[in-house]
Formats: sequence, structure tokens, C-alpha cells
Amino acid sequence: MSAAERLGRASADGPPRVDVLGVRISCLTLDSAVEEVSGWVVRDEHRYVCVTGVHGVMECRRDPQLLRIHNRSGLTTPDGMPMVWSARWAGRRDVSRVYGPDLMAAVLARAAERGWSSFFYGGSSGTAELLAERLTARFPGLRIAGTWTPPFRPLTPDEDAEVVRVINDSGAQLVWVGLSTPKQERWLAEHVGTLRANALFGVGAAFDLQAGTIPQAPRWMQRSGLEWAYRLGREPRRLWRRYLRNNPAFVLKILAHPPRLAGTIPDPADTVGSGTTAGAPV
Repeated sequence: MSAAERLGRASADGPPRVDVLGVRISCLTLDSAVEEVSGWVVRDEHRYVCVTGVHGVMECRRDPQLLRIHNRSGLTTPDGMPMVWSARWAGRRDVSRVYGPDLMAAVLARAAERGWSSFFYGGSSGTAELLAERLTARFPGLRIAGTWTPPFRPLTPDEDAEVVRVINDSGAQLVWVGLSTPKQERWLAEHVGTLRANALFGVGAAFDLQAGTIPQAPRWMQRSGLEWAYRLGREPRRLWRRYLRNNPAFVLKILAHPPRLAGTIPDPADTVGSGTTAGAPV
């Protein structure tokens, strides 16, 4: 099956979605996300997961191709509380936060039970190896197929082909990608058609959080939608532009264009390249 066919299939089924400024967020809980992914492995399907909050939504508004990637995913999970609140505003009460590190832990717990193997791609030097070590200690029986830390530059075609070969030869059913947004989402879409793995996940900072190299925000801050403040306090030089640019703009846009059930409007991804993007008002 070609990558285009797989992407088309991904948008046609799965859980309901809510349109949040053009991005179709999957209506999920952590448990239902694990069940969706498990189904892909059992049925030998090939899909990818975008883990998306305010930053991802605002990046999609600036980049029609990134919007297409999110809207053709197997799942686009509500990574931040604003996505959960948006879904509930649209009438979906059966939604809770599916946070990248929590999704990783829950899926890997299932993988350890079922004997599925995982490959870790990304992170800074040594992070993927430390992550694999900590996860195998946490989840007895977890199978790690391999790790790969790419350089901080685009790969050459030969290097990328080698990555694909190594991952495919490893036999991994699950591939975890720890790059920044939007780099990791582009990687998922570019490789879903060439990798034999059933599920690719773009989980970004979850590599560092699960490896223990950076601390997670307290749970009360996560539940109240204040995790951004915690992260900003820890990494102000890296993150202040992101939050200053995105957070106020998101609030203003969502008030002007409330979230809607995605089934009531055209798929924004279908209009990319036509000069307009349905469901993503400017």
C-alpha cells in the first residue's frame, strides 16, 4: 500500500474528531488511544500518531502541508488541556488529555504484555539509550528493537535509507520519534509508507521526560493547563517566543472561531493547495 493510500485510510475511520482552528483533534481518552493503537498492530495496519497541543495547532495554521499531515494521521491526540476544553466546548464529553509521556508509558505497558517491540529514533546524544534502559526496568518483558540518534542536520538520502533499513530489519512494531515539532510530524508522514512498523509516534520531549533528563510539571499544573508556565520557567530563553506568540493568538482565534465537530465541515486537508483552507479561518 502506498503512503498516499495509507494516509487516505487514516482520515476515513478511527474515533470522532473535533475541528480546532482547522486541526482535527481525535476525541480520545488515554485508554481508548491504547486500544486504537493495539488494533493497528493486530490488524497489521500502518499509521502514525501526532501528539498535539496549542503549539502544534498554531504551526498548522501557518503551514498547510503540516495541517494535512495532522489531519491524515491515524490519531491526532489532545496533548494539552486547551485541546480537551475545545473538544468539550464542541459537545464531546468523552475526551481527556492524552499527554505524550503518558501515551508512551501506557502503550509500552501493553507492548510488554503482548511482546511487541519498539524502536526509538531521536533525542540528544545518549538520551534514546538511557530511555530504553529506564523503560525496560519499568516494564519487565519490554522488547527494545533498537535506538538511533540522528545528527542536528537533515539526513542525506543515503543516510535516510540506512535508517529505514535498520528500523525495518529490527522488526519493530512501534517506532517512537523524539524530534521537535514540526520536524517529527514531517518525519512520520514521510516514513509511514516505507517502514514496516504498525505505529509511528511523534512524542517530542517525552524522550527526555521518560528518561529523567528533565523533570515533568506537577500533575496539578498539567490538569489545570499550566504546564506551559512550568516549562517556560525552566527554559525561558528557548520557549518564550513560542508561548508569547502562540498562546494569546490561540485564545483570540478560538473565541472568534469556536471548535466544531469535524463531521459537519469539509476536511481541511482536502483543500490544501487550492488557495483556501476550509475549517481554518485566517
